[in-house]
Amino acid sequence: MNTKGVTKFPLFIVVLYASITCTTATDTIFANQTVRNNETIVSAEQNFELGFFNPQNSTKWYVGIWYNRISRKTRTIIWVANRNSPLPNNSGELSLTPEGLLVVRTATGNTIWSSANSSHPSVKNPVGRLLDTGNFIVQEENGDPENPVWQSFDFPTDTFVAGMKLGKDFVTGLETHLTSWKSENDPSPGDHTLWVDTKGYPQLILRDGSDIIFRAGPWNGVRFCGLPEQKPNPVYRYGFVLNQREMYYHFDNVNGLEVSRLVIHPDGILERSSWEESRQDWALYAAPPTKNCNRYGLCGSFGCCNFTSLTCGCLEGFEPRLPEKWKAGDWSRGCRRSTPLDCGSGDGFRKYSSLKLPDTHESWFNQSMDVNECEMVCKNNCNCTAYTTQNISGTGSGCLFWYGNLIDIRTFPENGQDLYIRMPASELGKSPDTTYLAVCIFVYKGALGMQIERDGIRISNPMYGLIWDKNKVTSSVDIDSISGTVEGDHGDGSSHKNLNNDVELPFIDFSTLRRATDNFSDDNKLGQGGINRTYLKDRFQGVLGNGQEVAVKRLSKTSTQGLDEFKNEVIFVSKLQHRNLVKLLGCCIKGAEKMLVYEYMPNKGLDSFIFGKTQGKILDWATRFHIIKGIARGLVYLHQDSRLRIIHRDLKVSNILLDHDMIPKISDFGMARSFGGNQMEENTNRVVGTYGYMAPEYAGDGIFSIKSDVFSFGVIVLEIVSGKKNRGFVHKEHSHNLLGHAWGIHIEGRSLELVAASLDESICLSEVKRSIHVGLLCVQQCPEDRPTMSSVMHMFESDSVLPPPKFPGYFYKKATTDASTSGTFSTNELTITMLNARYFKSH
Repeated sequence: MNTKGVTKFPLFIVVLYASITCTTATDTIFANQTVRNNETIVSAEQNFELGFFNPQNSTKWYVGIWYNRISRKTRTIIWVANRNSPLPNNSGELSLTPEGLLVVRTATGNTIWSSANSSHPSVKNPVGRLLDTGNFIVQEENGDPENPVWQSFDFPTDTFVAGMKLGKDFVTGLETHLTSWKSENDPSPGDHTLWVDTKGYPQLILRDGSDIIFRAGPWNGVRFCGLPEQKPNPVYRYGFVLNQREMYYHFDNVNGLEVSRLVIHPDGILERSSWEESRQDWALYAAPPTKNCNRYGLCGSFGCCNFTSLTCGCLEGFEPRLPEKWKAGDWSRGCRRSTPLDCGSGDGFRKYSSLKLPDTHESWFNQSMDVNECEMVCKNNCNCTAYTTQNISGTGSGCLFWYGNLIDIRTFPENGQDLYIRMPASELGKSPDTTYLAVCIFVYKGALGMQIERDGIRISNPMYGLIWDKNKVTSSVDIDSISGTVEGDHGDGSSHKNLNNDVELPFIDFSTLRRATDNFSDDNKLGQGGINRTYLKDRFQGVLGNGQEVAVKRLSKTSTQGLDEFKNEVIFVSKLQHRNLVKLLGCCIKGAEKMLVYEYMPNKGLDSFIFGKTQGKILDWATRFHIIKGIARGLVYLHQDSRLRIIHRDLKVSNILLDHDMIPKISDFGMARSFGGNQMEENTNRVVGTYGYMAPEYAGDGIFSIKSDVFSFGVIVLEIVSGKKNRGFVHKEHSHNLLGHAWGIHIEGRSLELVAASLDESICLSEVKRSIHVGLLCVQQCPEDRPTMSSVMHMFESDSVLPPPKFPGYFYKKATTDASTSGTFSTNELTITMLNARYFKSH
């Protein structure tokens, strides 16, 4: 061998160097090897990387694991070792001891974290290896990686990825759960945790400290019963294992091609997101809400929350425990039986359908029992309150039993479950059908305080909602029967025929509304709007006989477009109940007259405050920011949390009404459309909306989706901040409208120049800058780049780093006589209709 010219190093130097350093080319470390701050370990296929990191705006350092192939600009951390004991600077080291312990030390040699905190046996020839699942394991050098002596997956932080287990090992006693970061820049343990509760039948729960804030419920063989939207999908597969050895929830990425994760954020928001390579960003896949009906125990024992009204009611056969507090909206004490149980042979069970099953903390289950045995076993035990099928997959199997009070029940529009509740014989005798599909008797706090009597149905208490007899439903509106001339006259000036119970909405006679508005006098007129010149809608202030102030929207007598809008509002608004949506109280049909009765908004429309010279000065920044977030919450409900997925299609400042507390209410659902199932977008030849608020893909190609509303919301945010209208704004130095101007100064770092002069003394700089940034993200030209409204809410309520906004979709102020564009382009805020419209982009 010719060794001329080759430098020879002593062998011990080579061995020593190998023993004290770790390169980025390996997925393994051996005993006494060290990883320092500028070194990392990368998994075999380079999916994950382990090393030192410091969060943004922080001087503290941690050992963590993050995605290596994706999200390179901002590391997406999935696990943190020393989250309770950060390094003060970047001079620490991670090493593996000869006994198989992982240790993090400071530069002075002080140990700040060790895997010894979690008991595991010593190892003779240990190795540490980062797997392509993101799991870091310690094992014998030639051992089975499926059975390591220690693994990071056993001690998750805030992120749940494919291959992890969330649950409990009954043999070792090890219990795995997620704990949020304290803040976006502080990985120390926060207040929110996600557990599988092992007492009774296992269920998934989200806690804030020791308080349960959301319960996903028990596993029913298909999904967690409180997550009806959890369906087979192309991104990930999920399952639940329950046997004598262990119990855990898990999921796998489909074909290993998709990257999905579940994260619990510092504010308690639980989000599942998937990586979108084309956008180089995480896209929200699902985010179970933790408010309204999903708030744990909202309605107390035997209470039930309605998915439409977001209010509580007592289950059929039960009544409020404290009626006066219940009327006032305090439902915490729940309900009690109308007739006490006697535990006699006459006891039976009433079937309740489409429910989220109650808390299973005090339950018992049997997986091998036949479904037919469930009722018999429960009936023979006087302490058994209710039962259901434990596993609904296939033909169903097993039994799940409850003892004591039933709590945290709600209804679902789909994928709810059946529950059989023990009832005395006398209570069952009230209905000829003992499997009556009982629902809650709901409380509508804003219901009309007037007496309406139709075919034996009487409404007299303004705090109680309508109690409908399924055989007598003539006081609700039959959408199919609405036409230019409605059949049937009841002799009191009202007109409607036999109606179904699809929409439960009080009918108010014409004479009542005529008196309430002083014969629709101009003195009581609140405003006017419409779609082109053939259809107008007048709004009047009115006072009913009981003193309740209302707003009456009177539609045109002749326009068929007005008829379509009327149907839409009755269908949608009567089914939508949210703090940030205007409440529909009733309707009136008399011949060609069509009227809708809403709660009265004393502060009228947001436009009068934003664009008014006088009122604009009294709307400070804190109130404006409150209004922005309120509108966003309303849209989250429409797009994600409501019974129907609603696309508003005409969102603008004049359709945002303000109550006496300046709480914003989204109104005017005449142009709205609903999506079902997994539908994401739709195409139409009839473009409706308001110029300046319409998304470019909608105005140009008739394609609308939830992202169309997101665009309109972004316009509203920029108008609220600037006090200027997007429509009609032309900067003196360029022809851009408000969106183009805002984007231009933002990318130059001068976004504060957009702020209305009247806000100089009241602004919070961080909130204003964030609002402008979020607004620009919402108006990006490509719909795929725009965030969902749930992501928008997260952006507002956290200090997370926001991606830079891309070029906005906006129009030149340009007149056209193109024959392919029809419809009236008005200079005011009236709604417009366009057929085969075109749009103009500026680059």
